Parts: sequence; structure tokens; C-alpha cells
Amino acid sequence: MKRLDLAALGLVVTLLAGATVRAETDAPRTAAERFERMTPEEKEALRAKLREFKSLPPDEQARIRGNLDRWRKLPPEERERIRANLRELKRLSPPERQALRERVRELRKLPPEQRAEMRQRMREYLREHPEKREQMMENLRRWRQLSPEQRQEIRERLRERRRR
Repeated sequence: MKRLDLAALGLVVTLLAGATVRAETDAPRTAAERFERMTPEEKEALRAKLREFKSLPPDEQARIRGNLDRWRKLPPEERERIRANLRELKRLSPPERQALRERVRELRKLPPEQRAEMRQRMREYLREHPEKREQMMENLRRWRQLSPEQRQEIRERLRERRRR
């Protein structure tokens, strides 16, 4: 099943809950006001998302609602960081997005301790000097140019080194 558009889904769940949306300058204050300002096409698209949402199994609906609750609890700076990341993701070509999805899947297969260790290492690395970050980006560019076979060979060599 395709993923629901997060913004539309957020509005659907907000409409379902009758919650108030954060007021901004000249922005609609409630979900109902936002809905009223939509074009007929936008309203129909939202209704289609609502129908799609309602057709999901209850556990999937609960998972989505939980994600939305977590989103609402995030500080505004974190939300903006996530939005910026999504904008960057949308700029990638379809093959680049697919490659990124595959890398994320690989990371999710790792044990939680190993994922946490990798996150911590990355945080520490990013706190280093800008030239090190640039070197990391260059290494990443070179990694992306490797064939899948070459990448796998490198992974195996690294695993072997860790075992020693």
C-alpha cells in the first residue's frame, strides 16, 4: 500500500479529532477553517485521503495517529529541521531516493545497540571541524559511485576487521 501524504494525513486526523491548528499570521486557526479555504480539488483530494485512511486496518490507523501525536509534541525547530530534510529528499531523483530507502532499510536491520552506536558516532563526527564534514561528504560521494559488489566487499572487510 502506498504511503499517505503526511501533510494531508495530518489534516485528515486533525479534522477527525476536531483539534485546533497552531495559528499563524493570517492563517486559519482551526482545521475547519483550513478546509473551508481549500479549493474544490484540494477538498476532494483530502476526502480521498480520508477514505484511504479509514480503509486502513485499525492498527495502521493507530500507528499513524501515534506518529502525528509525536509530530505535534516536537519543538518547532525540530519540525523545521524535518521539513528541510523532506524538501531535500524531494529534490533527489527517483533512483537516488530509492538508493536512500535501501540504505535506511539496511540500517534498520542492524541491532538497536549498533544503530545507537552509529548515531552517536555520527553526532560526534558532525561536531568536528567543517573540513572533516567536507571529507565525509566526499567519501560519501565516492561510496555512491561504487558498484553494489564493491560496496559489499568493503562491508565484509570492515566486518572482518571488527571481529579481530
